[in-house]
Amino acid sequence: MFLKRIVRFPALLIVFLLLISGPAAAKDPIVFADLSWESIQLHNRIAGFIFTHGYGEKVDYLFVDLTAGLMGLERGDIDINMELWPTFNLDWWDKAREKKTVVDLGINFEGASQGWYVPTYVIKGDPERGIKPSAPDLKSVFDLPRYWEIFRDAENKKFGRLLNGPTGWVAHDINITKLEGYGLDKFYKAFSPGSGTALDTAIVTAYKQGRPILFYYWEPTWLLGRYDMTRLEEPPFDEKLWTPEGKFLCTWLTATTYVVANSKFLDANPSLAAFLKNYSTSLEQNQKALSWLEDNGNDMAKGAVWFLKEYPDTWKGWITGPDRQEIIAKIEKAL
Repeated sequence: MFLKRIVRFPALLIVFLLLISGPAAAKDPIVFADLSWESIQLHNRIAGFIFTHGYGEKVDYLFVDLTAGLMGLERGDIDINMELWPTFNLDWWDKAREKKTVVDLGINFEGASQGWYVPTYVIKGDPERGIKPSAPDLKSVFDLPRYWEIFRDAENKKFGRLLNGPTGWVAHDINITKLEGYGLDKFYKAFSPGSGTALDTAIVTAYKQGRPILFYYWEPTWLLGRYDMTRLEEPPFDEKLWTPEGKFLCTWLTATTYVVANSKFLDANPSLAAFLKNYSTSLEQNQKALSWLEDNGNDMAKGAVWFLKEYPDTWKGWITGPDRQEIIAKIEKAL
């Protein structure tokens, strides 16, 4: 009898421990860094949709500012950053890779740029709209002195106008320095709108009216995805010139964005790591997607569905492994 009690005790203990501990803890959701710009929020939801419906994972989008997002990625509070711009975070990026807390999984998209733009109809015209080219030989910033009257400032008619970014933007001061460095301040004055929205409004209004406009902008953005614009050429990027002393007299550094993730997360999720390594989009796809979002209330969840329906060959190429067809079928069903 005593021996039977000894044998039974471990079984009873296991039952008791299960009762007090409850069911097994649910797996934590995969956390994306939901930073403040539209393109990364869209990529988060594209990957999140695939993780949810193809791989059966739970996901969460944590809205954070850039610094907190980078620190959280290192600590493991955040698992994935779908759009890291190392060009603008070089110190952090170098240190994080040296410590091996984050891993570079490859390029999301490349070719992102900034600079001075004009509507393409200024150079080539637009026969469908009855617009003739007003600056047919305009190719670079060095051609601008010839055409200052085309871009005449309505409030200061002795000069052309460069529509600058708002005061407070880093680009605002760089553009003013560029004007002086290129000697263009003799022909143009920089005009600063009150906000990014005001900048967009001025550009779109001029475009719809078919008027010439010279302006600072960047990509990928919905505006450059929708309207045909041409960036004016500058000398190739030179880090020696890209200083206040060098007057920034070269083109803006073209940026490449990367998918990065916390190293421990990747070790624990090899199939998801393989997917993220294959994740890649084009600048054109980003421009078109951002334009679609602008027309549809910037609903990122709907934008992800639009992207997946619009570019099936792209996202299917991201999925590998023996269960590839099964995962694709699940995603297609969810769409």
